[in-house]
Amino acid sequence: MKYMHPRPSSIVAALYTARDLEVDVAILHGPSGCSFKHARLLEEDGMRVLTTSLADNEFIFGGQKPLEDVLRYAEERFSPHRMAVIGTCVAMIIGEDLPSAIDGAGIKTPTIAVDIHAGYPENIAGVLATLEAAKAAGWISGEELARQHVMMEKANEVERLRGAASAAYIEPSRGDLKHVAAKRLLACARSGQKGVAIMNAKKETAYMFADELIALHDACPDADIIYIANLADRGLPKVRADAQRIADEMAARGVPFEIIGALDEYGANGDEIGRRIRDLAPAFALICGVPHAIPPEFTKGVMCFSVTNGPRQVEPLRSIGHRYVLVEIDLHPKTMGVQRIIESEFGAVIRSLA
Repeated sequence: MKYMHPRPSSIVAALYTARDLEVDVAILHGPSGCSFKHARLLEEDGMRVLTTSLADNEFIFGGQKPLEDVLRYAEERFSPHRMAVIGTCVAMIIGEDLPSAIDGAGIKTPTIAVDIHAGYPENIAGVLATLEAAKAAGWISGEELARQHVMMEKANEVERLRGAASAAYIEPSRGDLKHVAAKRLLACARSGQKGVAIMNAKKETAYMFADELIALHDACPDADIIYIANLADRGLPKVRADAQRIADEMAARGVPFEIIGALDEYGANGDEIGRRIRDLAPAFALICGVPHAIPPEFTKGVMCFSVTNGPRQVEPLRSIGHRYVLVEIDLHPKTMGVQRIIESEFGAVIRSLA
């Protein structure tokens, strides 16, 4: 399918995966403006992102020397534990040899080369290219690489079936009014009806989506609600650390929860969460993070309050029967670099009404 709305970039996906591998310095081998917004966000998350700032002269004659210079600078300036060189469209077009530049720089820091560009139809190409390089360097096991392949394919499948990749163009929307949805959610919880509150979040976004479960529990601590969160101890180093912090804080704030899946398994969790919903037979469900991972046959007849951070996810969720669909605008930038649960807009509205 040819998409008419913007889609995620493989280059950016490679950068985020390098961060999850605890890379201290990532070097974008391309123009200074390539992936600028995400590079700046990742620096707030503790990873230095440098660029070789290739210009028209290097487009013609090659950029190996600038890359070698930046590699030496990064090692001397930051004394990193790990580094990654991330390719770009320019590096691909002019045929740059990234491993050769790493060897030529004479650095001692363990460094991987990720030969990637933004021309792939799916951004998971950047994830997998980074993980393949990490496996070759001994940073992850073959078992983890195989697991990640499955997780990425599942995530892609969910987006194609019920997500932002399910149509050539999806109109962005801010979703339903949060105070209207919060009033209805609280009425359901206080009515004595059985409910379920689910967090099926993607990686660091869980630092905000978890707040909505906490807010509901704070407002209705005695309600008949089962809480579920994808906080299993699996995945790349940063993903596991984030899950542990969030699980500890939720427990400390008095929220009892079952664990289904890990923070990088959001795309693969749908059937298992769906079966749990079917077993519980709730009247209502609060689903935060990636609600569309749950096949609609499991939520039929359930009043769903779904919270996403994607404006283009609103219409797909409505089309599969979710009654209220809410958007946490700018959630991702707000969860970069944090190590504690932060208040969500919907959580704040729940608290104000409670």
